[in-house]
Amino acid sequence: MSTPRLRTVLIDDEVLARLALRQALASHDEVDIVGECGNAAEAMQAVRVLRPDLLFLDIQMPGMDGFELLDELAPDRLPLVVFATAFAEHALRAFDAMALDYVLKPIEQTRFDQAMARVNQHWQGLHATAGPAIESAPAEGYAQRLSVRHGEHIRVLAVDDIDWIRADGNYLHIHVGPVRYLHRDTLRHVLAQLDPAQFLRIHRGTLVNLARVREVHPLFKGGAEVVLHDGTRLDLSRRFRAGARAVLGLR
Repeated sequence: MSTPRLRTVLIDDEVLARLALRQALASHDEVDIVGECGNAAEAMQAVRVLRPDLLFLDIQMPGMDGFELLDELAPDRLPLVVFATAFAEHALRAFDAMALDYVLKPIEQTRFDQAMARVNQHWQGLHATAGPAIESAPAEGYAQRLSVRHGEHIRVLAVDDIDWIRADGNYLHIHVGPVRYLHRDTLRHVLAQLDPAQFLRIHRGTLVNLARVREVHPLFKGGAEVVLHDGTRLDLSRRFRAGARAVLGLR
């Protein structure tokens, strides 16, 4: 089965910046530009109506910036994201928001093509046929074991033993005690197999086993930090705060 084309929306308050993105995308036949937006309000509407696969997103925009926009989008409708901005100092925060890449303005075509290579690799991985890595329990319908490659062997992990999971492109970092396993799969696929009464999504790219949560520390601007029993500290983003509040009994 062929990989579908990438339905893409350009989000930048500067017309010339959107034009530069169009020019940079001209050689990428796998992309369909389905919309352009000049602010976050337009972008939220476009995501709801157009359901794009990919956003090229500026950070500094009037009213609501690019990070705040991502916080407002429904978690189940989050497209892939590449930030295109003039400010290099936001790069770490961009990758923490699970952006696939971070392109600086003015756009340099070679660097832009590298970003698109990463996007295409991730997109193809999402549509690749997944192997039977997860074994589900017929009674509940949720996975009880997860098989991951470990060196030359296949390690079968009990789902109950998993502390937390973090996404990294087409791979997952699965933390079990002091051991971290690298597993080829997407967070969306694994999330659909895990019991929501046991695993909580606290960030765009992070799941945590509720049995491992020891404390929650409120932070500035509506964010928070989840502390596990082993001392691991994980960001609880504002986007997932409401769900965590109900599950963890937060006020």
